[in-house]
Amino acid sequence: MTITVPVLNKKGNKTRKTVELPAIFETPYRPDLIKRAVLSEQSYQYQPKGVSPLAGRLVAASSPGPGRGISRAPRTGGNRTHHASRGAFATFAVGGKVAHPPRAEKKIIERMNRKEHRLALKSAIAATASKTLVLSRGHKADNIKTLPIVLSDDIEKLSKTKDVVALLEALKLEEELERAANVHIRAGKGKMRGRKYKRPVGPLFVVSDEEAPVVAAARNIPGVTVTTPKKLKVLDLAPGTFAARLTLWTEGAIKGIEERWS
Repeated sequence: MTITVPVLNKKGNKTRKTVELPAIFETPYRPDLIKRAVLSEQSYQYQPKGVSPLAGRLVAASSPGPGRGISRAPRTGGNRTHHASRGAFATFAVGGKVAHPPRAEKKIIERMNRKEHRLALKSAIAATASKTLVLSRGHKADNIKTLPIVLSDDIEKLSKTKDVVALLEALKLEEELERAANVHIRAGKGKMRGRKYKRPVGPLFVVSDEEAPVVAAARNIPGVTVTTPKKLKVLDLAPGTFAARLTLWTEGAIKGIEERWS
């Protein structure tokens, strides 16, 4: 069974064109695979970290042994940097070694079977056509009648940010833009760990050409991301492991999806 959706122009109105969605949009919803795929793609962005193997060990320290009325902790001799009988080298000493430090050779990449990852990507693409899932994710798209949103290829020629904003407003996504621009401060200790602000994720544009003018025009809008069918990832369609991101496709992007997954 083929699903046909109308093509919208720059003003958000229906044109005489219609597009038949590829069979990939009928893929069953698999939130378990989508979550694993997102975590796997995120792990490729991690930076290996570790400590020097000699950290805390480059010191002349030895235990005095029993029978002296003091603990047998390793101690240094008298020198310019340490006074006599100062604890060193041990894990409980100041400046000593770490018991189980992070190692740079640790495997931090979570690998996933290729077929399962493909199924997760197909399922994430199909989830963008479900209005129930899109609304449950928190997007303000109550005024959208049909999903997925397919736009004419003229959209890719937009070179100014104000034109892209006007397009989104014509599609009655003003509330979605306000939601995506609402950056707020995180509650908890995350403020001290480099993630002070929480930024909502807005609409996703999928265009046919990565060098199209709309790529540079839309990336200045808070929460908006632009990608192509070749570079489309599960992380783009399901940020935070939650699928059904509000996605806007162009006609060329739909053809690219069909060519890639035909």
